[in-house]
Amino acid sequence: MRKESEKTGPEILKYTMITMKTIVTGGAGFLGSHLCDLLLDKGHEVICIDNLVTGSAKNIEHIDSDKFTYLKHDVTKPIYFGDRIDYIFHLASPASPIDYLDLPIQTLKVGALGTYNMLGLAKEQGARFLLASTSETYGDPLVNPQPESYWGNVNPIGPRGVYDEAKRYAEAITMAYHRYHGMNTRIVRIFNTYGPRMRAGDGRVVPNFINQALCGEDITVYGDGSQTRSFCYVSDLIDGIYRLMMSDFVEPVNIGNPDEMSVLEFAERVIEVTGSGSRIVFKELPVDDPKVRRPDIGRAKDVLGWEPEVGLVEGLKDTVSYFNMLDEKK
Repeated sequence: MRKESEKTGPEILKYTMITMKTIVTGGAGFLGSHLCDLLLDKGHEVICIDNLVTGSAKNIEHIDSDKFTYLKHDVTKPIYFGDRIDYIFHLASPASPIDYLDLPIQTLKVGALGTYNMLGLAKEQGARFLLASTSETYGDPLVNPQPESYWGNVNPIGPRGVYDEAKRYAEAITMAYHRYHGMNTRIVRIFNTYGPRMRAGDGRVVPNFINQALCGEDITVYGDGSQTRSFCYVSDLIDGIYRLMMSDFVEPVNIGNPDEMSVLEFAERVIEVTGSGSRIVFKELPVDDPKVRRPDIGRAKDVLGWEPEVGLVEGLKDTVSYFNMLDEKK
């Protein structure tokens, strides 16, 4: 909430509380919908923008608030608002390999044109802008864990390059607007996140393994399973994003869980939590699949006072319950 003051006497201040008006692009997606929930809880008026290419109206259908507005719009096309906007969280983008490999041009366009349009809107409105970037800017990293100072090891012409380079460009133009126009910008680099509202068929390791385990199917591990990942529960991730937006820090900040495990270990953990009898089978590793992925969160701790709180077993139980509920509704 923002306070505006008005003097009514020599030592008297009258305060009027003004509701923050906030845009969330990609607001009907997995992360975006949880962010909308948090912002509404914090008293913001929220405008959710999503063209539903990878988002879903089901993710926001539970919201019953006169402070929430949904607009179906493609952010690669300009959009204008007559009244003020205070914050813009730019999350719009395909984020799963199955999506950005199927939508390569759209992924590049939302990273470039979408970010350009939202930065333009933020500049016009004098709004604070946050870019949702990704750990994929580090590519297949040669250092582990990955600090924000690491420039990455990205194949720009490989199949994953459409996502990696879209986000790297988005970071570059965000910093250009900050330096050239003096804009108030933030960049969060999001590491593997899981929780309720993940799409069952989005192709990422968490929904893949959970769905296969619940159905009693073989769990598919690519390569020999020695590649590592770290998994952050969605409520922790959203809390970190909000803290960053409300901070004064303009450099990129990693938000993720530094507890690293192999993909094979993760598959075994999913089998334990679901009580499944699934077997683990191995298939060929995809091109440019990262061998390690673990955030250095020292900056998030120092600048934001943030670190994850939800343990993997607790988070997996909530996520498995969500996928069980989806099965019951079929």
